Amino acid sequence: MAKLYLVPTPIGNLEDITLRAIRILKEVRLILAEDTRTTSVLLNRYEIKTPVIPYHQHNEHHVTPQIVDRIANGEDIAIVTDAGTPGISDPGFLLVRACVAQGVAVECLPGATAFVPALVNSGIPCNSFCFEGFLPPKKGRNKKMEELKAETRTMIFYESPYRLIKALEQFSEAFGADRKASVSRELSKMHEETARGTLAELVEHFKSKTIKGEIVIIVAGKED
Repeated sequence: MAKLYLVPTPIGNLEDITLRAIRILKEVRLILAEDTRTTSVLLNRYEIKTPVIPYHQHNEHHVTPQIVDRIANGEDIAIVTDAGTPGISDPGFLLVRACVAQGVAVECLPGATAFVPALVNSGIPCNSFCFEGFLPPKKGRNKKMEELKAETRTMIFYESPYRLIKALEQFSEAFGADRKASVSRELSKMHEETARGTLAELVEHFKSKTIKGEIVIIVAGKED
């Protein structure tokens, strides 16, 4: 039976890919890529010649039925995103849901996800946590922050480098300036950094820096 394979890709260092992921990408009939230019760098590194087509937030509603039909008719297809595991704050969910609804087999390979190393490396409890991903940029953001004030689990957020300081200031206002947190950026890359401290300390730390790279913010939950 043909399958949809969700294949995690490195979040920075191209060596962080499994042997199985490389094999699957070579064996499938087609690869769906969030950005074909980004994916081509990885495919060229491992001499993967499989055809690639774009699959992203701007075309996924249109393309999904066609992809499900192709898998149902016997073609193995893989989906990758620019970095990390498809479906985690990246395209993939709509396709998985459509496959499940049509009885098409889906398999997700284990692999890179940015929030796991950021969480474990934060020094903040990781036995219980909630993943919030990207908060709404405008509409609904304040409401979500109000809801999270009572959250006792460790909270995980993704953020743009251009909004990092503003986000930390908003967290400080909502959760208290002395709430413990950490910020990880450029994970697995040469200039990887994890900064730890209170939200107020992190605001000051990053105000004096040029901020680049994908950002993971870990915020301690409210103490019982």
